[in-house]
Amino acid sequence: MPNSLACEDPSVKVIVGVDTHKHEHVAVAINGLGARLATGRAAANQAGYAALLAWARQLGVIAAFGIEGTGSYGVGLASFVRRHGLRVVEVNYCDRRKRRNNGKDDTLDAETAARSVLAGVATATPKTADGAAEMVRQLKVARDSAVKARSAAIIALKTLVVNAPDALRETLEPLTDRQLIDRCAAFRPGDIIDPTASVKHALRALATRWRTLSSEIATHDKALDTITRAAAPTLHEAFGIGTDSVAEMMIVAGDNPTRIRSEAAFAKLCGACPVPASSGVTNRHRLFRGGHRQANAALYRIVIVRMRWHQPTIDYVGRRTAEGLSKKDIIRCLKRFVAREIYHALIDDHRVGAACAEAA
Repeated sequence: MPNSLACEDPSVKVIVGVDTHKHEHVAVAINGLGARLATGRAAANQAGYAALLAWARQLGVIAAFGIEGTGSYGVGLASFVRRHGLRVVEVNYCDRRKRRNNGKDDTLDAETAARSVLAGVATATPKTADGAAEMVRQLKVARDSAVKARSAAIIALKTLVVNAPDALRETLEPLTDRQLIDRCAAFRPGDIIDPTASVKHALRALATRWRTLSSEIATHDKALDTITRAAAPTLHEAFGIGTDSVAEMMIVAGDNPTRIRSEAAFAKLCGACPVPASSGVTNRHRLFRGGHRQANAALYRIVIVRMRWHQPTIDYVGRRTAEGLSKKDIIRCLKRFVAREIYHALIDDHRVGAACAEAA
């Protein structure tokens, strides 16, 4: 890029740190020597972004923007700055000592963001959030909330059955979940004049809600399947990886998976990288406890399916068991292998998609 951190004169390059909020962003500009140049505020809208960029350009050659919260309040600003050809760095680092000594201060947070970029502490490239992965993330938010609401509906329904009048409870308790939903949805309580009528009214409402949410979830699943098959066909063809797992991996990688520097970095993002289990002399390792927990859960599901049905995985499990490894350690190893496979599939699909877009 023309505006890089390697400008010949560090005194004229500008690094802008931004502390983002819902309605207003606070910015601090420093030069390549670390001196504070100016502070500013801008509204969190297109006009505010343009004013902030013009303000920064008046101070010198812009080397980078260090923006906090690029996945939430800062997503609009990050996208705006990126479209103008400037480098954007995602900043999650916070100097806790300054926070303890000085309290919460937006200007201090913005300056810390800028200095993190200057020092090389913050180097992450944020997600672009402008393609299939962002579409999948949005649909997953709606689907996951519908799944939780559906679970809550049937739990509440079964609770009402337990407390229902004896005659009604005895007819409903032996039914399966599907039969229970169908029976309750067919209730016609009439006028609510006694506890039996009121509980039938409540059961019918909950059963109808469950059916509505099931229909909504099926619609989301169909849309997710269409998007993920088009964006990640290689990953979809892999053994034991369903639409839900593909969706989680696309969300983790984002629309620009090449921002992840290696398959080892992707494994850490998924919480599947091995770390020493102890600071003492030991050869034992455990999995990294950070990372994206939904992606980690997806890796676990894939591994369990392969351990049951995938012959190469079954052979691997037998060999490692004979070597003395526990099932937990074997799963840890398999999750790391699957993370590597998924990373390369995502990168390949992304490059093919980018090539097709350029050709079009």
